Amino acid sequence: MNTTEKNVVLALRELSMHIDSERGVVRALDRVSFELRAGETFALLGESGCGKSMTALSLMRLLPPAGRIAGGEVQMGGRDLCNLTEAQMRRVRGGDLAMIFQEPGTSLNAVLTVGQQLGEVLAIHRGLKGEAARTEAIALMKQVGIPDPERRLTEYPFQFSGGMKQRVMIAMALAGKPKVLIADEPTTALDVTIQAQVLDLMADLQREQRMAMMLITHDLGVVAKMAHRIGVMYAGHLIEEAPRDRFFAKPAHPYSVKLFEALPEGHRQSGKLATIPGSVPPLTTDFIGCRFAARCEHAWDRCRGEAPRWYELGDGQRVRCHLFDAVEQGRTSGAVASKVQEAKPPTRAGDTLLEVQGLQVHFPIKRGVFQRTVGHVKAVDGVSLTLKAGRTLALVGESGCGKTTAGKAILRLIEPTGGSAALGGADIGSLDPTALRALRSKMQMVFQDPFGSLNPRLRVSEIIDEGMEALGIGGDAVARRERILQIMQQVGLRPEMVDRYPHEFSGGQRQRIAVARALAVSPQLIVCDEPTSALDVSVQAQILNLLQELQSELGLAFLFITHNIGVVEYLAHDVAVMYLGRIVEQGSAEEVLKSPRHPYTQALLAAVPRADIHASAANTSVKPVKGDLPSPSNPPQGCHFHPRCPQARDECKQSYPEARKVSETRVVSCHFAL
Repeated sequence: MNTTEKNVVLALRELSMHIDSERGVVRALDRVSFELRAGETFALLGESGCGKSMTALSLMRLLPPAGRIAGGEVQMGGRDLCNLTEAQMRRVRGGDLAMIFQEPGTSLNAVLTVGQQLGEVLAIHRGLKGEAARTEAIALMKQVGIPDPERRLTEYPFQFSGGMKQRVMIAMALAGKPKVLIADEPTTALDVTIQAQVLDLMADLQREQRMAMMLITHDLGVVAKMAHRIGVMYAGHLIEEAPRDRFFAKPAHPYSVKLFEALPEGHRQSGKLATIPGSVPPLTTDFIGCRFAARCEHAWDRCRGEAPRWYELGDGQRVRCHLFDAVEQGRTSGAVASKVQEAKPPTRAGDTLLEVQGLQVHFPIKRGVFQRTVGHVKAVDGVSLTLKAGRTLALVGESGCGKTTAGKAILRLIEPTGGSAALGGADIGSLDPTALRALRSKMQMVFQDPFGSLNPRLRVSEIIDEGMEALGIGGDAVARRERILQIMQQVGLRPEMVDRYPHEFSGGQRQRIAVARALAVSPQLIVCDEPTSALDVSVQAQILNLLQELQSELGLAFLFITHNIGVVEYLAHDVAVMYLGRIVEQGSAEEVLKSPRHPYTQALLAAVPRADIHASAANTSVKPVKGDLPSPSNPPQGCHFHPRCPQARDECKQSYPEARKVSETRVVSCHFAL
């Protein structure tokens, strides 16, 4: 016990943070207590709005204008950070306590070079200037794996990729030699391959420097890979705390169990994913009982009238839940055990609906006074796909490989440079504007960002009606209104919501509106572009269930663009893997995901963090891919993947491999596929 106390570098004791608002006092944090220990990662889990980021900002004393510490203390180095003046706190931030923010693009100053920004931290916290600061900055850049650091110090943030910007943020956080590093969703905006690199880097640096780390995330796969201890937050409250192995073996709180059940990975043969009804309650609520009671299927009268205390479960696990009170022992047996879902019926494949052959999208690069074309960005470079009615084809790959461009080109939202795409036998590329307009009702798209793709000035009824009216579908205004109300119910939204504006909905509800807009014109094909990437795991489960139900009821075909392999495992029947504008492997989901043949597919799957603490130990034969995606304006000679491929040989550098058929349903573009 004494050893553990010596290792504690930061401790929260009953910390409360309130924000004054027009709606009342927002209790963003309510009596939160936990400890951070040297060399250990403490992960905070929970849905958006649970208070994870507010915990980090409260530790840093970076509070909103109307925010205040309402009680409790933050002990670090024998001082209570809550009592420090702002001048004293500025010495702590970036020094003993550093933070990596969620979005590196907005966290870095766009008008200062990376070297200037690193130099600022070194000057304030370590007193280094001039050549000494430059030498240390170069060393930090090397430490976080940025190549050619001398040159890159003089560059601006926009000249760095997303993964490299995150590495710069890590270098800046390390510059002050912090004792505690707070990482707020540090990999949310990154591809799975870059995410793996950043997580490995953070783990290595933590081991070397014995830092304590607080990791904020809603990704259980990242938690399984990185965390030593875990805290689950709900509505500003910490409701469970446990060591990693204990938590993944047996989560205690009903909310924690639901988060696991909502994960799509490993549920291919099961029925619907578990969802959590409702949403996180507003933090202006004056809570009396358990905060999760309104959404908990095990709640009873005591839960609604009495706030649960902490119950110790042994091995470092504790939970706030009345189910673990000895008085309620009869309720505990199997109360929060995972439920086995009914197996879902297999989707019957129909006739070929979409046939794509040699699709190309090349964007010209123009330079000079006369804007002469000096080259092309080959965003899509000869893509061929087949999708049958009633099935889902997942198009996977890193950002920048051309997935979204391919989806838009198929629908002719972008004009293709070459190749063809046929929907139900009709060549989309050869249609004149009138014929293409008529075909639009059969093919629709759901975009990645529901807020950005919905007109904020229109009500939901107008957003859904717009497409029907433009395409002359659904009859007169009265008939269309009836159709809109029917579709709202179909996607799980109440009919009375029809006259609200997009800003009045949650992220998951906005995505349902986007799906409703696509369904309104009775399409046969829907292109879904990362529709769940910005959603919590519980909301993601609702959308995936919805898409599966709609496919079963209506026989829809989905082209599902994503880099979330868990979603692919659950939803897809077929998979196409894309790299630098070309398909490198495609086949049935079972074949591609269980026995990948292309080295890129193997590396992509190896990089996926699994919500299984034994998964990483079981899959050590293939290492995640290193480096960044090459520029599509200047792809490598030969096989485009050879500069990053551990199996590359001389022939890989000389010629692009032909597509080889390795089974009745699988094709692989690799010299060694057979």
